[in-house]
Amino acid sequence: MLPYGRQSVDGSDVAAVVEALRSDWLTTGPRVTRFERDLQAVAGAPCVTVSNGTAALHTAYAAAGIGPGDEVVTTPMTFVTTAATAAMLGATVVFADVEDDTANLDPAAAEAAVTSRTRAVTAVDYAGHPAEYDQLRKVADSAGAVLIADAAHAVGSAYRGRPVGALADLTTFSFFPTKNLTTGEGGAVASTDPALLERARTFRTVGLVRDPARLRHPDEGGWHQEVHEFGLNYRLPDVLCALGSAQLRRLADFKASRARLAARYDELLADVPGLRLPARRAWADPMRHLYPVRVLGGRRREVYERMRAAGIGVQVNYLPAYRHPVFEDLGYRRGLCPVAEAFYAEQLSLPLFADLTDTDQDRVVDTLRTVLGS
Repeated sequence: MLPYGRQSVDGSDVAAVVEALRSDWLTTGPRVTRFERDLQAVAGAPCVTVSNGTAALHTAYAAAGIGPGDEVVTTPMTFVTTAATAAMLGATVVFADVEDDTANLDPAAAEAAVTSRTRAVTAVDYAGHPAEYDQLRKVADSAGAVLIADAAHAVGSAYRGRPVGALADLTTFSFFPTKNLTTGEGGAVASTDPALLERARTFRTVGLVRDPARLRHPDEGGWHQEVHEFGLNYRLPDVLCALGSAQLRRLADFKASRARLAARYDELLADVPGLRLPARRAWADPMRHLYPVRVLGGRRREVYERMRAAGIGVQVNYLPAYRHPVFEDLGYRRGLCPVAEAFYAEQLSLPLFADLTDTDQDRVVDTLRTVLGS
């Protein structure tokens, strides 16, 4: 089965991990600091690493002080954790509809969803295409809310010449194997606000405070540390950060490969009837995590099943988040965001990863043409 996504691991990655395994540090050590510094150069803002992308979202919401009584406005066209981690902190999730072409959070819909209880507006860079951050910044600022970017798909992408990690108050990344770079599991939170970043760093380290200037009882002894607010152990270990730094050295090549493959799909599929290709706005410099087409005429399920039967691992990204039973049980209903519902009904992700060969891509295209033409 040709997968829709796959990690790219070469000898330099393996060597970096082996070196870490032979060192004195397996968990938090010097490679964590190095990876955070290396990632900052790409993200455009200081970073705190965490154990996975879900942990990054949970940490960002905690750093922003999200809790019971607060509302978080976000998109339904995302993996469920964008919303679930806010709900787990006691917030009410308010879903706003998406733009028809990019499937990103629609600033006008977000503005209409804001209330006096809104504490955060969370965008998602769907498939690697940045959301409309200048407009969303105005929405968040007018509400007195933090702007959060779920850039799990978008490390390496840029918006109007600015890297995605420097656009929101808090930005989260994921380094799952199918993402643009991998640490196996892993994630990060970026912020240009030192106070928010320190809150994120403390939360991901069980809430521990070691800075003598912040201790309530500084005379306890040299071993002393305190927890002022509850946190969790979301630390990313040295051995995985070693892999992350090695992957970052290849990120430009990954981006070039994904861009070439996406352009090749654009060319090879341009004349296929019953198919709508993904949009790219002129100001966007996306690092394509997904290549999401739309299958028209109510044939998405048929095409999905026939492509899979042919050994091509297409995927659907995503069920609108409020349609998961956990949100249905909270009273959310189908039809809440019509544009997102229409997008979901047609969406299909074709295989896209840095090491995808032209031969395998031709196979995807030929099979899709055959299925749609019959």
